[in-house]
Amino acid sequence: MIAFVSGPVAALGPDTAVVEVGGVGMAVQCTPDTLSGLRIGKPARLATSLVVREDSLTLYGFADDDERATFELLQTASGVGPRLAQAMLAVHSPDALRRAVATADEKALTAVPGIGKKGAQKLLLELKDRLGAPLGTGGAPAPVAAGWSDQLHAALIGLGYATREADEAVAAVTPQADAAVAEGGTPRIPQLLKAALQTLNRTR
Repeated sequence: MIAFVSGPVAALGPDTAVVEVGGVGMAVQCTPDTLSGLRIGKPARLATSLVVREDSLTLYGFADDDERATFELLQTASGVGPRLAQAMLAVHSPDALRRAVATADEKALTAVPGIGKKGAQKLLLELKDRLGAPLGTGGAPAPVAAGWSDQLHAALIGLGYATREADEAVAAVTPQADAAVAEGGTPRIPQLLKAALQTLNRTR
């Protein structure tokens, strides 16, 4: 198993980072929040989980070991594969997921693309004794300043939404991002992504 990759970032895509490790470019699937903290040419260290299929080897990357452990635990629930587990972490932090499961918050889980009401109920039952209690650290994700709309748009496309839907969702959350800037803060991709997904779910 590849536990982590470390090296300069060679390239960044909507859902992928390429990290140079010993002269080899390792393509790593990442959430928008993880990607937002990477810069081309800068060193990075990503905790990783290798998913082996008959026809593919896919490396998933995370900002820390907690995210990776949560990613792997989520897949112990029936019907949850690596893509859905990553989508859950794109919308919620590990602690937010633990809190949602601990409080039986269906609404939090249905904010994730691909999870309906029945699926959320099933996941709450299956994950109740697996994820553990919230750590309560309240660690805020890294802020994203300029370019938030491009990153959010790319994240939505990466989650399978059409360009038109992504455009509309970005427009819908622009007031929220502008409000954060007006208050002297910076727009945060995870919160904006969650709001955008809620908008898309309402219009479907």
